Amino acid sequence: LILLHAFAAERLQRLEQLVELSNAYRGTAMVLGDVIESDDEYTGEHCKSVVALALGVADALGLDSAQRRRVEFGALLHDVGKVAIPKNIINKRGPLDAEEWEIIKTHTVEGQRMLDTVGGTMSDVGRIVRAHHERWDGSGYPDGLAGEGIPVESRIVAACDTWHAMTSSRSYRQAMSFDVALAELHTVAGSQLDPVIVAVLARLVVAEHEAKADLIAASEVLRQQSA
Repeated sequence: LILLHAFAAERLQRLEQLVELSNAYRGTAMVLGDVIESDDEYTGEHCKSVVALALGVADALGLDSAQRRRVEFGALLHDVGKVAIPKNIINKRGPLDAEEWEIIKTHTVEGQRMLDTVGGTMSDVGRIVRAHHERWDGSGYPDGLAGEGIPVESRIVAACDTWHAMTSSRSYRQAMSFDVALAELHTVAGSQLDPVIVAVLARLVVAEHEAKADLIAASEVLRQQSA
């Protein structure tokens, strides 16, 4: 009984340490997320919006808890390397020239470098961040990974990042309409993005869009009844 009590106490202590460590990593991720937002408000809000989409896809795919955590942190921090990119390039109106584009592309490697300095779980997240601009057909960067050679967490972040970028406005362009963005998402499935993940993401965003439309319609009916 004494031995069982000792083993139980040791196990409880280990579990408490794991929870404390997990909370520390989540706190680190949130602080870095705030750094991104303070550096560039759009990028910060964009990253937070991608998190919700990415977690929905991860849950629909049945990813385990460790993968889900990497998806969450990877989505929140996928653009963390942009804090090292000159503001005049990040906020440039109009298209980037070839040299500027090469500088922008370094944010994936820079993001991994930053997260590697934290170590532990964040090093795992760094690998997700590094690969989130790889393409399903192998034409992405920085390593030219293709297909399932790209971490599934990175493939999820890439799809959700693409969707949110298409459906949000910037100073230099307007957001696409829902239908146009959905058609474009399907167009790049199998070339830029994992087609299975695109199918899951499409189902989620369509369901959300229809739910919002139903809510708006119901609100309009109530408004007319009360008028």
